[in-house]
Amino acid sequence: MRWTELARKAAKSFLKKRGCVSFGTVEDDSNLGTFEKCWLEERLAEFFSRPRIKNNDLVISTQGRSFWILDDVSPLRQLAPSAAAGAAHLFTPAAAPLFGGFGGGGGSIGQNPPRGVLFCYWLRGEPGDKEEVTLEILDSAGKLVRKLSNKEDENATAGAGGGDDDDGPGGGGTPKLPVRAGLNRFAWNFRYPDASRFPGLIMWGGSTSGPEAVPGSYQAKLTAGGQTQTVTFEIQGDPRLSLAQTGYQQRFDLLLSINTKVSETHDAIVRIRDVREQVKGVADRAKSATKDTTITAAAKTLNEKLTKIEEALYQTKNQSSQDPLNYPIRLNNKLAALTGVVESATAPPTTQSFTVYQDIAGKIDAELGKLRSLIADDLAAFNRLVRDQSVPAVVVREKPAGKRAPAPDGKESDRDEQ
Repeated sequence: MRWTELARKAAKSFLKKRGCVSFGTVEDDSNLGTFEKCWLEERLAEFFSRPRIKNNDLVISTQGRSFWILDDVSPLRQLAPSAAAGAAHLFTPAAAPLFGGFGGGGGSIGQNPPRGVLFCYWLRGEPGDKEEVTLEILDSAGKLVRKLSNKEDENATAGAGGGDDDDGPGGGGTPKLPVRAGLNRFAWNFRYPDASRFPGLIMWGGSTSGPEAVPGSYQAKLTAGGQTQTVTFEIQGDPRLSLAQTGYQQRFDLLLSINTKVSETHDAIVRIRDVREQVKGVADRAKSATKDTTITAAAKTLNEKLTKIEEALYQTKNQSSQDPLNYPIRLNNKLAALTGVVESATAPPTTQSFTVYQDIAGKIDAELGKLRSLIADDLAAFNRLVRDQSVPAVVVREKPAGKRAPAPDGKESDRDEQ
């Protein structure tokens, strides 16, 4: 058995006080008797394995072989009979630094604690299928940062991620709160809501993730079982850095501006596709109800203008995650990729990052301005034309003459020939 110099000296001092023989050599305990070995191991176990609490984490170790960490014992310190008096109880979380969450787990490797603020809350019973439990994060001014729920986010839309060069988080949507009866634990990852997405979205290296909150004081409000409880907690800066609060704020402000502009862009694409689909439906009904081609021609012109704006905002040829290699990325992807650049360092954004944002955001605003004018003028004129032509809202299409109806077995009926 080999000991560190500190442990060996401590053990030797203990043995001398007990009148035991000393170490035969400085490197091993081969000359110790059975009683002396047992006594020495007990003293070392007491010396090295005493539970310790550091930064709200309980640390327990063995004699140099393993150690365990129970993350955040804050709920244990706050336990009281009043916690179980109501339908739910939210424990005050420990201060959370903007650091951590790096992998771990698997095999004999310990799992690192998740990155974010750890919320622990107790529920008397599991809520019903229609009962919602919410956790709202508010900043120091009481402004909503993030609302989390045990229900699916109806407004969330999944989209494809980037390709091999996707060096930033694409946006993981809104996680659901666990709501088991008893104690629950949830880690909020510091982030504001993701930018909006749309079905089939494909970007290369672009992120729709919301920005991380800055260090400061925040509130958490738990609503469950008809009761609401609010606690205050702190987010701290990265302990490895000496970045001032203004640096965190500058970084956050630019990331939030990017996030907001990407949402505006994606919302505009959804609006374009919705209008274009409606215009096509009106044109089809007009073609079926009247021989006049005026509405059909107007619809074609309007849809061409809408498509031109959409193609400036998004690469509509993308069908797979590798297609951005074949077709140039558009404005939404260029701006979303800037998120990864700004997030690559916990530091104030560079002058180049601000310049790129202003350039791309300006071009997006120009296209959004064209869309607003198109809806206000061209679409309004198209709607007037439709009203003047009295195009029916619903057209019943008759079966073409001579077309035989399919038989129940899927084959055409021969009754007309018999």
